Amino acid sequence: MEVIGKVKLIGDVQTFGANGFRKRELVVTTDEQYPQMIMIEFVQDKTDLLNNYQVGQDVKVSINLRGREWINPQGEAKYFNSVQGWRIESLSQAAPSNLPPVDQFQPASNVTDEEPDDLPF
Repeated sequence: MEVIGKVKLIGDVQTFGANGFRKRELVVTTDEQYPQMIMIEFVQDKTDLLNNYQVGQDVKVSINLRGREWINPQGEAKYFNSVQGWRIESLSQAAPSNLPPVDQFQPASNVTDEEPDDLPF
């Protein structure tokens, strides 16, 4: 699955437990009629993928949905979901380098500012 939108927030790397579990959160705002702010977790070595991204950048994030069950002390089952990122791509397109700058284009000699009067009515 993929989430496409604009980076709203990039969190700091958080470390948990004695084994050093690492997590970093990214919030992406989708570009829809009703924009959604989707929080995506990057874990362990994937936290480094966010180093080259900035707030405001348009991105496409590949995600997996994760679900787990937890039995509370009263014996009741509780369920939790998370959105986990595993790849991120910038959607910013650089201008093709093989095109000349705009000021080097010459206007065609047969183009005039007058509109032809060839309308049928």
